[in-house]
Amino acid sequence: MNLTLHLTDNCNMDCSYCIREKCPKDMSEDVLFKACDLAFSKGTRAGLCFFGGEPLLKKDLIYKALDYCEERSKTTGIPFDCKMTTNGTLLDEGFLERAKKADMGIGLSFDGKAQDVCRIFTGGKPTSSVVEEKAGLLLKVLPGSYALATIAPQAVPYYAESVKHLHDLGFKRVSFVIAYGKKVNWTDDDLEALREQLELTAKYLKELFIKKDMFFMSTIGSKISDCIRGKNPAERCHLGVRQMPVTPGGDLYPCTSFIGDERYLLGNVFDGINEAKVLELAKRSSVPMTCAGCDLVKRCTNSCGCANRMNTGNENQVSPLQCTYERMLIEISDRLGEELYQIDPELFARVFA
Repeated sequence: MNLTLHLTDNCNMDCSYCIREKCPKDMSEDVLFKACDLAFSKGTRAGLCFFGGEPLLKKDLIYKALDYCEERSKTTGIPFDCKMTTNGTLLDEGFLERAKKADMGIGLSFDGKAQDVCRIFTGGKPTSSVVEEKAGLLLKVLPGSYALATIAPQAVPYYAESVKHLHDLGFKRVSFVIAYGKKVNWTDDDLEALREQLELTAKYLKELFIKKDMFFMSTIGSKISDCIRGKNPAERCHLGVRQMPVTPGGDLYPCTSFIGDERYLLGNVFDGINEAKVLELAKRSSVPMTCAGCDLVKRCTNSCGCANRMNTGNENQVSPLQCTYERMLIEISDRLGEELYQIDPELFARVFA
């Protein structure tokens, strides 16, 4: 079973687009170990994602979870996987060596050249120089780590430049998403500028492909590979089925943006999961009503209840912003895919098929 552990609701940064409300609420050891037990209680694998706030504010809990789960894996024979999303500012060699031993996948929240536009320390100081230094350390110890960028409207002019910057730093995998929620306001001009940046990014990815530089930007690359493989991105995300968040207090919800809404409370780590409620959510259509007749319904991430809820207040309704963004992304990705195939069909198949 896969669980996302919200080790703390606190953070040492104050990102302008962040949808989380910071507060000094930390997970206790009792909740931590019960969550670990729950991860081993269902399925053929146990998986934990360390999350926050900023999870590295609670390094002690991460160490204890790793020790505990590795021992559980030995005694039960159930494989254990772990990953973490972090702003990177608190990374150090000691932690990274322990993460390497655990084969931890680490996603670094790093907006590249746009970092200081939205991602600042609490108190207002810029974060780019610190995070860039930590990125170098991370890639030195765990070269397979990836960068996660969130682009708000004011950061759009830096989009393509940020993709190149992250590549030049040594990342082989990056993901760019646009910022959603009440703290951002996208205009038509912003979306037009975003289209231009996506076109520039596609041109850069084409240049790297010609050089046989195996750099994967999942934002565009996944659109191409899903199309080639006949996969529906909507199948990756359905409420409470694949990855269940655990709050610092031990409550279980289907997804991050639903935390605190009692209608979506799925149990807690002490009493267990309300399986009937999970089944009820799983039976709901993964296709929003607004998308049922769309010709791109199987190409679009329309089923993300978290994003839908943030944008429209309704898990089953996609916002015009999301629809516009997905359409331009699919159009640009399809055009790039055609060009890459014409350049080198064999390499294209190796990368995307």
